[in-house]
Amino acid sequence: MSKRITLPSPAKLNLFLHIVGKRPDGYHELQTLFQFLDFGDDLTFTLTPGQSGVRLSQPVAGVPDEDNLIIRAACLLTEAAGRSVPGVSIHINKRLPMGGGLGGGSSNAATTLIGLNHLWQLSLDEDTLAHLGLQLGADVPVFVRGRAAFGEGVGEILTPSSPHEDWFVVLKPDCEINTGKIFSEQGLTRDTPKMKIAPAFEGDASRYRNDCQDIVCELYPEVKKGLKWLSQFGPARLTGTGACIFGRFPTESAARIIWESKPSGITGFVAKGVNISPLHTKLVELK
Repeated sequence: MSKRITLPSPAKLNLFLHIVGKRPDGYHELQTLFQFLDFGDDLTFTLTPGQSGVRLSQPVAGVPDEDNLIIRAACLLTEAAGRSVPGVSIHINKRLPMGGGLGGGSSNAATTLIGLNHLWQLSLDEDTLAHLGLQLGADVPVFVRGRAAFGEGVGEILTPSSPHEDWFVVLKPDCEINTGKIFSEQGLTRDTPKMKIAPAFEGDASRYRNDCQDIVCELYPEVKKGLKWLSQFGPARLTGTGACIFGRFPTESAARIIWESKPSGITGFVAKGVNISPLHTKLVELK
């Protein structure tokens, strides 16, 4: 049995995000298109047979261990294992900004479920892991399944999709956005007509938008300023409820030219959109 494994925990973009209704339980019905980026965190899992339980090699700043999705995912998997499992220490190399709409926490949870399923040799199938992931958050299943997808429901009903694998400039304005606050705003659009066929995000990009974007721009001027700047070079959009924004470019060189000219005070990165998660690409290499 291998005692250590390092796996990627990639970012995602919502290439669009339409809010098509609100359910009786208060959750919003969405239609969205998820695509992964070849950029993200890395998680290293090290078995500690002499110690029981799961621990982080060092805590994530501002997140108590009991609230960390990595720990919660590992505890769920321990319960699902139905047998004793070796202790494990988990180290995270954090690159993704927290609260950016890039799915960092959900991706960490999915990588933990998949990584420990592999390391503990549990042989749980993808459907089981996705079901466990949904208990942690609506975005976790898409990371577990590892394929770009048209998402419905609260984002957990997934139809595989193949959007163009373009290059992206991703910018993180200097603000933290409360997702609950955005979804509770009175002025949020909640009645965008449903699409009947999962789109490939081709053709007229004006057909697609992020229904959270106007409210976020109203409440967070830093996002509005960043979008205005990036929109000079083509359509720019919020991902999730933000704060990260992105612009699409056909080549890496085109994206890097824009990146080099970004305003001071804005962080971010350049990355390629990919339809197979880097996590799943790495797992294939390990088999």
